[in-house]
Amino acid sequence: MYEKKVYNFQSGDLVSQALNHFIEKKSAEAIAKTGRFTVAFSGGSLPKTVAKYLVNNKAIDFSKWHVFFADERCVPLNHPDSNYALVKTELLDKIKAGRLVAIPEDQVYALNEKFASNSENAAEDYEHQLISAFVGKSTVRHPVFDLILLGMGPDGHTCSLFPGFPQLQENEKWVTNIDNSPKPPPSRITFTLPVVNNAHNIVFVTTGAGKASIIHEILDQNSKEYPSGLVSPTRGNLYWFLDNESSSKIVSHSISLFGL
Repeated sequence: MYEKKVYNFQSGDLVSQALNHFIEKKSAEAIAKTGRFTVAFSGGSLPKTVAKYLVNNKAIDFSKWHVFFADERCVPLNHPDSNYALVKTELLDKIKAGRLVAIPEDQVYALNEKFASNSENAAEDYEHQLISAFVGKSTVRHPVFDLILLGMGPDGHTCSLFPGFPQLQENEKWVTNIDNSPKPPPSRITFTLPVVNNAHNIVFVTTGAGKASIIHEILDQNSKEYPSGLVSPTRGNLYWFLDNESSSKIVSHSISLFGL
């Protein structure tokens, strides 16, 4: 049985501070064990929240990081909607500017721009990138990430896995595509649930009152109505990093709140 912990903080800033310490620890553990740290980011507000203190952390050996994207919009890499562009601006460029050891460019696995206009080809290409990075699909059933960082939308979606969409049922592919996303832009690629659930550590980062009701349903009532509620690790642990507003409707007697 996997471990699920909910960390509750008074503010979004304290969430960022806690994530900095948590990621430093997980990075060090992975590098000591395997010589690298594989981490996947989703988009939205998550990269900025995660990077706020992390970019100045001199205890982390960023040269051993391999950065992936749990989902991506099928747009050019310099487009405002690109998750890569957001992570580059908030994390990669700031690490380099801070004269820390930078994350090597060939260890950042981005959408292949030549497939930006064809989500099916983009998903297939990104799966091949994962196969290359994780030895091979013939060798492992699914890749095992050290850490996958997730946000949650107001409809309970995570990555680009939306409620009621067929991508939730995909069990064979590592990466799938969607062309009718209910949230623009419509064309995207995304990790499938088996890939997400195979990670050593999965972290949801959610702040603000807007998602408090869904968080209550997922954590207190074990709701499977939302894609975020279907995240259930098969080998690792699940963590929720919340501020007071996003955790405001959690019933204290049904789930314990922890502080770091």
